[in-house]
Amino acid sequence: MIRKSWWKLLSFVLLVYTCSYGFLVDIPSPPGVPLKQTIRNLFFHVPMWISMMVCLTISLVYAIQYLRKQDTISEIYSTEFARMGTFLGILGLCTGMIWAHFQWGKAWSGDVKQNGTAIALLIYFAYFVLKGSLHDEEKQARIGAIYNVFAYFMLFPTLWILPRLTESLHPGGMGSDGNPGLNPKDTTNDMRSVMYPAFIGWTLLAVWITTLRIRVQIIEHKKLANE
Repeated sequence: MIRKSWWKLLSFVLLVYTCSYGFLVDIPSPPGVPLKQTIRNLFFHVPMWISMMVCLTISLVYAIQYLRKQDTISEIYSTEFARMGTFLGILGLCTGMIWAHFQWGKAWSGDVKQNGTAIALLIYFAYFVLKGSLHDEEKQARIGAIYNVFAYFMLFPTLWILPRLTESLHPGGMGSDGNPGLNPKDTTNDMRSVMYPAFIGWTLLAVWITTLRIRVQIIEHKKLANE
């Protein structure tokens, strides 16, 4: 039992550590960048994007597997990981807006990273709308899997490429250091000791919740198949 659940226990321990020590760790005050206490949101905002990319990547893998094997289980895995990835994207956007409100003066400033995130989420919203509009299960799964592949590769221009090519309030924009998610100069070794466990902890929690939803979906599918 414990051998199979070690990663769930690890997720719990890492998140307890993140949510406790994350509010106690010393934070830097780089000249010209008055992040102050708002930088503690780094332990919650950025991990949402890491977890989102992991879930959407897993969803992509299962979508391709479905297109190859046409098995229902792969379709369920793909859909549920896409659902969780989209939810994490919403959380990432909301925590970013809270951070922006205190750091930039307003929650939505039309920054290229914010706009790109909104576009990426709308693309995935369309994925679920498309699947819901189709009543034939086989057609729903096949078209949904094809769209899933398209949606995944649209993440890269909207979230990672365009923010590098234009001026942005986020790190990594034209003329600024770092990448579109983080400027390494804004963190210290003490902060990284919280940030990296946060990446792992939130990602494991997302996978944990998704596996529970997958179990429910598989049980419901079997019930419908036996009726």
